[in-house]
Amino acid sequence: MTANGKKDRPALGQGISRRGLLQSGAGAGAALYAAGARSATRKAQRAPLAPTPPMGWNSWNSFATTITEAQARETAAIMRDKLLPLGYRIFTIDIQWYEPNASSYEYSAHPEPTMDGHGRLLPAPNRFPSSASRKGFAPLAADIHAMGLKFGIHLMRGIPRLAVKRNLPILGTSYRAADIADTSSICPWNPDMFGVDMTKPGAQAYYDSVFALYASWGVDFVKMDDMSRPYDAHAAEIEAAHKAIQATGRPIILSLSPGETPVPRGEHVRQFAQMWRISDDFWDDWRLLEAQFVRLENWNRFAGPDSWPDADMLPLGRLALGARDTKFTPDEQRTLMTLWAIARSPLIMGGDLRHLTPETLALLTNREVLAVNQASTHNKPYFIEDGTHIWSARPAAGHGLYVALFNTSDKPKEVGIALRHLGLAGTLPVRDLWTGDTLTPVSGRFARTIPPHGAALYRLG
Repeated sequence: MTANGKKDRPALGQGISRRGLLQSGAGAGAALYAAGARSATRKAQRAPLAPTPPMGWNSWNSFATTITEAQARETAAIMRDKLLPLGYRIFTIDIQWYEPNASSYEYSAHPEPTMDGHGRLLPAPNRFPSSASRKGFAPLAADIHAMGLKFGIHLMRGIPRLAVKRNLPILGTSYRAADIADTSSICPWNPDMFGVDMTKPGAQAYYDSVFALYASWGVDFVKMDDMSRPYDAHAAEIEAAHKAIQATGRPIILSLSPGETPVPRGEHVRQFAQMWRISDDFWDDWRLLEAQFVRLENWNRFAGPDSWPDADMLPLGRLALGARDTKFTPDEQRTLMTLWAIARSPLIMGGDLRHLTPETLALLTNREVLAVNQASTHNKPYFIEDGTHIWSARPAAGHGLYVALFNTSDKPKEVGIALRHLGLAGTLPVRDLWTGDTLTPVSGRFARTIPPHGAALYRLG
């Protein structure tokens, strides 16, 4: 599908520019809320793209910018065999797949991305040989699909700076890259792109052409970066990406990164993306994990079909270009999986699957824990005591209640809650979802001693 070249209207329908949004304060919030409300009915009328929290694997935590086609194919085959049966379906190649010389977690100060003649990024053929002759990711995506997986890519917000330097034409229009680029809108941590000024003619046509190309390759998922922060400055491009995806006719999940996305913009973001980051990059550091508790509590009311607050990838197993294994202790790893499960965050594994240990595999593939993430309802946090967190949720089918207990202190601690606070009464059977053990029935109050930085997950009733 190509763009029709018609004059573009401002994305917010209000004539609001990026600078205007930043300067108008409450006015910006009102415009964004109205835009989200207008989109709500349209979104509700179609089948959800992400009816449950997306599950999959992403290359960033283990490969940084460097993944090659051979590594991608090897990893996808492992994912098919070991994780796909449990629902991990989305295979995503993260940032700078278009950079021929990408080599680490650092970015080149003077990037030379692979592009077509219309400023649309293409895979670097020296790293992805099947993309040669302008085939793009189509051959790799087809093989990923043949494995039963979905294929995802990372995309930076905006238009390549190199396309602006060369002033390349925007496909299907009389405009050029310099006509739509906002050279004052730059990502503070990546030098690849300029922002797109959505008040300019040709701006929507550019995004339409980008997503049309990636849809033609068979892309199912786009992680779009430099979007959620600062939110109001980028809101018009969030809407533009959503509109461009709709124009392709292909069901593509849009994931926004990095965070943290501001909670007051929840109504807007849930209308234009299926998942969005609630924090900056999350790595294997206890302080970062502890901070996610409050964020997930604050975002809880927005979680639901096609609307998933994203606590980021699971930094488990071998990480950082093979330099080390996760720094999370076994108890912290269980806390991570339990929190992501009960709060229904997307489950995107980040570790190197080529070095997957039995312990990490068991953590990722516990069917009863995954059912909490994929099929629970009425997920709810409780605030009982400092140094502890408690969540509950209802099983999708059957009676009872899921209860997660967390100890965020540095010493073993009893974590408990009266059954009446959970809406329960009588004597109830207890099942430990992590071990599969049936425990002594409980009445009155449910409590367990939890190790420091640890968690437990149960089904009561």
